Amino acid sequence: MKYYAQPLSKLIGQLTKLPGIGTKTAQRLAFYILKMDQESANDLADSILDVQKNLIYCSVCHNLTQDDPCPICSDLKRDQTTICVIEKVEDIIAMEKTGEYKGLYHVLHGSISPMDGVGPDDIEIKGLLSRIQSSDEDIEEIILASDPNVEGEATAMYISKLLKPFDVKVTRIAHGLPVGGDLEYADEVTLSKALEGRREI
Repeated sequence: MKYYAQPLSKLIGQLTKLPGIGTKTAQRLAFYILKMDQESANDLADSILDVQKNLIYCSVCHNLTQDDPCPICSDLKRDQTTICVIEKVEDIIAMEKTGEYKGLYHVLHGSISPMDGVGPDDIEIKGLLSRIQSSDEDIEEIILASDPNVEGEATAMYISKLLKPFDVKVTRIAHGLPVGGDLEYADEVTLSKALEGRREI
């Protein structure tokens, strides 16, 4: 980066830290930002600071939100007896786009992956268990919608074993999704079929 002025070099360096952004893409983005008018640049900077300062995790489902509990947990029109367990916040958006699911969510913020040093205590499994135990409503079904890859399957199996003592139906999202794929990139039809074909485990 010795070819660039220090502020530009620093911006390129920061952009390369973003996932999927290589050096060339970071350079293009940096030069695009450099050409922006002052107001647009300020808006971009303010937006970044705003999400950092004003977003929190819902104390119930661990979704990102401005208000606690989040709008989904606060919506009494949703099915309070069903919880869909997902790995990432982005998966909520994918599920909501189907228009098929009307229950609640629980975000694990990861999956069990011993190779990466991620164990059951490193994701939000304890929160799920305490939520089932302390719920005002009787939870009737837990839908395990972790990604259909090795880590997602291991996570689903682990949680299903933990839920055996509870009087709750445990289902796994059907494999209308490609094995090894990510839930957030699936189309609405595939996700709808996967929800329809979920099975008990």
